[in-house]
Amino acid sequence: ETLMHYLDNAERYKKPEAVLDAVDRYYATDNANVHRGAHELAARATAGYEGARLKVAQLIGGDDREVVYTKSATEGINLLANTWGDSNIKSGDEIILSVMEDHSNIIPWQRLAQRKGATIKYVRLNDDFAYDLEHLKSLLSERTKLVATTHASSVLGTRNPAAEVADLAHQVGAVFLLDASQTMARGPLNVDSIGCDFLVASGHTMMAPYGIGFLWGKYKLLDAMKPWQGGGEMIDEVFLEKSTYAPPPGRFEAGTPSIAETIGLGASIDIIMETGTMNILEKELRIGEVLYKGLTDIPSITILGGPKERLGIASFVSAKHTPEEMQNLLKKKGYRIGAGLHSSQPLHQVLGYPHGSNRVSFSMFDTENEARDFIQILRS
Repeated sequence: ETLMHYLDNAERYKKPEAVLDAVDRYYATDNANVHRGAHELAARATAGYEGARLKVAQLIGGDDREVVYTKSATEGINLLANTWGDSNIKSGDEIILSVMEDHSNIIPWQRLAQRKGATIKYVRLNDDFAYDLEHLKSLLSERTKLVATTHASSVLGTRNPAAEVADLAHQVGAVFLLDASQTMARGPLNVDSIGCDFLVASGHTMMAPYGIGFLWGKYKLLDAMKPWQGGGEMIDEVFLEKSTYAPPPGRFEAGTPSIAETIGLGASIDIIMETGTMNILEKELRIGEVLYKGLTDIPSITILGGPKERLGIASFVSAKHTPEEMQNLLKKKGYRIGAGLHSSQPLHQVLGYPHGSNRVSFSMFDTENEARDFIQILRS
């Protein structure tokens, strides 16, 4: 049987045994709800659950009171659009996104803009297929209330100048949201040094289980936001006539949470921290360089994105095969890669490939030689 090489980590990162063991251990030894019991099972479950929150905060340089658990980055953005957005966006206001955003960072803002009578503008790519800061400058005005961008495109594989974008947004009084879904397990990230007001990420792209993610926000912004969903956990007191609400982050975490998945998230962060975020980034950049050089040297292949700040992610199109055909050909060689629009249909349309592309994405456990092996298989 052909050995499987899984290279679709931008969609779903590999799960180390330590993460799977943490999830199994919770169900085998605790299996209790959090914040709702005095017995030792509930105490251990709560310690693991809240311990993961502290680890998230430490990883990104924030405060654990500012970390809101969600089921994904998508849910985090929807939470923002329906709380902060509903209270702060009005008719005539403008929201600035980029053409490289995932659908999850477009659709919630489109729906908000439609409800409020606001306008969305999109930053284009520059000649190097990177985020165009000069175009952003031309779009910004006193009407701009939110600037949101991905930290790294899951299609282009290049890191965006997040700190510069944040600074420009703040110059006109706008709030800055960073989607860090593709960078949490691919290098260092500090919300203060970047200048984030909000940040979202998904656990499944940082080695954690599906169904867990988080929203980080400056406490003063979170504290001014109304609840989104109602139920247990998010309350202070409940009466038949009215209810009062908990402070952040509990205000935004209604109901029984994804406890095992959250504990798995904590285990994944342990691995990231033990490996070292700078070590991970340096390796990512080396693999990205190998991919870019290798793919550009194949005449029938067109790589999407430019050469600068490349991570271990690369999308490409073949002059000989459709994305689905290429995926099936590589499957026969033992490789599992992505094929399609990768939740970035507008970007593919901008690039002139409306039917999608193939994507290969490596993990922190892979090597430059494995990237070279993939290129060699692609040549054949």
